[in-house]
Amino acid sequence: MNTPDPRRSAVAVLAILRHTCHDMTIRPTSRPSHSQGVSRREFLGLGMLSLLLAACTSTGGKRGITRFGADNLPPGPQGQEVTIMAMHLIDTGYKFGGKNPDAGVDCSGMVSWLYKQAADYPLKGSARDMAKRGKQIPPASIRPGDLVFFDTQGFRYSHVGIYIGDQRFVHAPNSRGKVRIDRLDQGWFASRFEEARTYLD
Repeated sequence: MNTPDPRRSAVAVLAILRHTCHDMTIRPTSRPSHSQGVSRREFLGLGMLSLLLAACTSTGGKRGITRFGADNLPPGPQGQEVTIMAMHLIDTGYKFGGKNPDAGVDCSGMVSWLYKQAADYPLKGSARDMAKRGKQIPPASIRPGDLVFFDTQGFRYSHVGIYIGDQRFVHAPNSRGKVRIDRLDQGWFASRFEEARTYLD
């Protein structure tokens, strides 16, 4: 496994925080080098940023939650790790059947890799296979690290992504794109959402 670059992960989290918390200013206290590994302390620090994201979306400000995550449930430890690592994979290339970020990933390959690396949870197979496991939950109860499923090809469970908070999810969309963040409450994927499922802590 390649060691995630803590600066890239932090930048991803900060980008979302800036987008959702207009009055919050966060400045890194140091600039880790590219060769620096990620310690447990660094991951916990990034986890705190994730909790800040959850806190700022619960204030009911300009961008209040309307449906997904309306219960404002915080992520568990495993879900927090999955969320941070998922944002680290933003801009990773797409590859059909890919299961490793070094060579590219598809939607289920990305989820499988993240759950194994971040939570030591074996979740394999297609999106449809993954939908047979875990527990279905209402959209209001979704937490960062849970999975969201879509009908994108005319049949159920044809796509899967990872919820990261503030009605957004990370996914590997198609062969013409890269791993990216999209919204659940508007746009193309909103009309194709099927269900949310939880697997972790």
